[in-house]
Amino acid sequence: MLRDLTTRNQSPDAPQPPSNTRSCGHLGHDGHVSKRTEFLRTAAIINPVEHAPTAPAARVRMTGQQRKSQLIGIGRALFAARGLDGTTIEEIAAAAGVSKPVIYEHFGSKEGLYRQVVETEFRILLDSITEALSTEAKPRVLVERAALALLGYIEDRTDGFRILMRDAPPSQPEGAFSTLLSHVTARVEHLLSDEFARRGFSAADGAMYAQMLVGMVAMTGQWWLDSRQPDKRAVAAHLVNLAWNGLTGLQKEPELRSDS
Repeated sequence: MLRDLTTRNQSPDAPQPPSNTRSCGHLGHDGHVSKRTEFLRTAAIINPVEHAPTAPAARVRMTGQQRKSQLIGIGRALFAARGLDGTTIEEIAAAAGVSKPVIYEHFGSKEGLYRQVVETEFRILLDSITEALSTEAKPRVLVERAALALLGYIEDRTDGFRILMRDAPPSQPEGAFSTLLSHVTARVEHLLSDEFARRGFSAADGAMYAQMLVGMVAMTGQWWLDSRQPDKRAVAAHLVNLAWNGLTGLQKEPELRSDS
């Protein structure tokens, strides 16, 4: 009877609703289509793709090494922002989309993950500075390249440098950053000893001057971590200007002599 009444009330010339919407409506107890159903029907007609049901995305299964690298990257970001004590294993797991046992499987503990992050950043920075000091060039150019290596690392891996500094400020000899500086100082000492001997100075003084030079570069790097002005090449040029010319021989507009 409802169909007869509906048909009787409609004019033969009245526009008919699209055939693909007739099954979408839901009649209420009074025989009218609900507003929500009408809204959904209209939305589906306007943009059927957007409102079509979608299948859940399949999770990509990582290899063990991929998962380990992912956790190191996530840990580095969280540790840099909050420190070891301020970061929880639950936060790391949630950010990685894994359960806590996965982290324990790869690193044993939160502290184990932190150690891995520190060791990774330590090796990257040390390799970069060692490479800069190992090429054939004059001592001044080598110091320029080493300064640029440190500043470039700070620029590219800011989180890593923050962790190294937090774990090992230069005032704490047992820390990772101080250990790294000791490695670099030994290399610089060798360079300065040769240069001192060539100029008729005491080669034994090279060790003392190496400490001064590396300490100056390291402290400037800490300052530039947050300042970032001027750019790294200008900072390196001023560092070498002070190291090579001294306060009495400073150049007003120093320039780097290396090509890197």
